[in-house]
Amino acid sequence: MNRTVGIILIVIGAAMLVWTGFTYTKKEKVIDAGPIEVSADKEKTVSWPPYLGGVLLIGGIVVVATAKK
Repeated sequence: MNRTVGIILIVIGAAMLVWTGFTYTKKEKVIDAGPIEVSADKEKTVSWPPYLGGVLLIGGIVVVATAKK
């Protein structure tokens, strides 16, 4: 069980080092006046610091290394 968690942490940590974030588009209402609605597409960005991926990667390696066979 611990080995599996460690491997998952390694994969997530490596992915977070390669991709530091992503963007997506969301529709938001600008005006809502009775039967008339005006909406606009807004681009949102989700990002995380690269050191977080490194911490997860190192933590995964430690968990795998200390797991009992």
